Amino acid sequence: METTSITIDDFERVHLRVGTIIRAEEFPEARKPALKLWIDFGEGAEGGVRRSSAQITHLYTPEMLVGKQVICVTNFSPRQIGPFLSEVLTCGFYREDGSVVLAVPDMSVTNGVRLA
Repeated sequence: METTSITIDDFERVHLRVGTIIRAEEFPEARKPALKLWIDFGEGAEGGVRRSSAQITHLYTPEMLVGKQVICVTNFSPRQIGPFLSEVLTCGFYREDGSVVLAVPDMSVTNGVRLA
């Protein structure tokens, strides 16, 4: 994999924020197995509840996600995925088997705070 250096200005353009999943559902209309997530980012300019489609069905069920804090990119352009508008990118890491492990803070933080 080729690595391209970025500047601190490049990094600061990506808004990585924490939110709490308040609702999660199966997404049978998606081409690849996915879940629909509603994530609360608290108050503020990038706050409120935003939606995300996440291909995380190998390791997660809707029931185990409600109440979990996750790290998301909140300044991507919305993306229409079938009948669902995905407004944020929920971050995770690929395992060798192709499943995705969610990127989460290891302690509770205020919804909407930005990655430092």
